[in-house]
Amino acid sequence: MVKKQKNNRTYISIIIPAYQQEKTIQKDIRHIRDVMNQIRSKYEIIVVIDGFIDNTYQKAKKIKSKNITIIGYQNNKGKGYAVRYGMAKAKGNIIAFIDSGMDINPNGINMLLEHFKWYNADIIVGSKLHPVSKVNYPVIRRILSWCYRTLVKILFGLSIRDTQVGIKFFRKKVLDDVLPRLEITTYAFDIELLAVAHSLGYRRIYEAPIELDFKNSSSITSKTFWRVIFSMLKDTFIVYYKLKIFNHYKQKTRKHIYRNSKNIIKRKKIHYLGA
Repeated sequence: MVKKQKNNRTYISIIIPAYQQEKTIQKDIRHIRDVMNQIRSKYEIIVVIDGFIDNTYQKAKKIKSKNITIIGYQNNKGKGYAVRYGMAKAKGNIIAFIDSGMDINPNGINMLLEHFKWYNADIIVGSKLHPVSKVNYPVIRRILSWCYRTLVKILFGLSIRDTQVGIKFFRKKVLDDVLPRLEITTYAFDIELLAVAHSLGYRRIYEAPIELDFKNSSSITSKTFWRVIFSMLKDTFIVYYKLKIFNHYKQKTRKHIYRNSKNIIKRKKIHYLGA
């Protein structure tokens, strides 16, 4: 007797981390919803408000849809924390995140999804350096981006060239294995996630084109720009030190991860936030 195969239909979870985006959050959510409605897959959108600093949460809650969930917490904890907070609640077998503020055109979501399926990927990252990408952003950011990419290549040896663009797709199995090991909650969380995934044997990591038009609408302002840069560099070296010197992430056995996760839940924190 032939067993009935399980339903392998794609279910996509899109995480939108948002911090002080009260001016654009409703437009952002509607735009992403419209894009997802054109994709023939079941989906959910999870908007994570990273701190109730302004009216971002109240404005986001005004959008009513069965596919949209608005969640958040009182104090700002960093983009990495917000993304992982949303991922912990995601139901999809493909889980993605995209920055709010719409510097990245959400129409590119379908392109990344096609690349994900085409390559049977573990992870697909949006890349400014893809030959088909359309990119418009300041010269100083181009220079700093090149410097950081070079540093990442030297430290981690990843095959991809651009790790920091705020749109990425992940296979749920990868996140189940990787997320409990992670510890960085700020802007260097991307490189920690990718480097740890690579070290655990997830090598099907590929780049896909994006359309980026810098509008200066992100939460990184001119006042915080250099502080963010130095914080990223510090955290990147911390990841390198733990990964390459101490083999820290692999030493976190599944038993340790499970026990740690249960303790986190007991403390009314979320699963996947690491030690």
